[in-house]
Amino acid sequence: MARRCAATGRGVQTGNNVSHANNKTRRRFLPSLHQVTLLSDVLRERVRLRVTTNGLRTIEKRGGLDAFLLSTPIAKLQPEAQTLKRRVKKAQAKQAA
Repeated sequence: MARRCAATGRGVQTGNNVSHANNKTRRRFLPSLHQVTLLSDVLRERVRLRVTTNGLRTIEKRGGLDAFLLSTPIAKLQPEAQTLKRRVKKAQAKQAA
């Protein structure tokens, strides 16, 4: 399982540890990932996603999981979120008909 946010796509970054003597050694900056369960109103089920804290705040700001997925372009979503977006659109069309 990759260390990547399902909502925002944020992943591992690299940089340097810099000592007091200005010695530089490589290090990794890991994202703050959390396994969260979000409720989808359209699908009427719980969805488990691995999301960063920033991604969770973005989802809440946009008005929930369904609103976030529908308002975000598919090119900016991770594959897991892309399939979820397709399921939401399909269920929404089914409810409208």
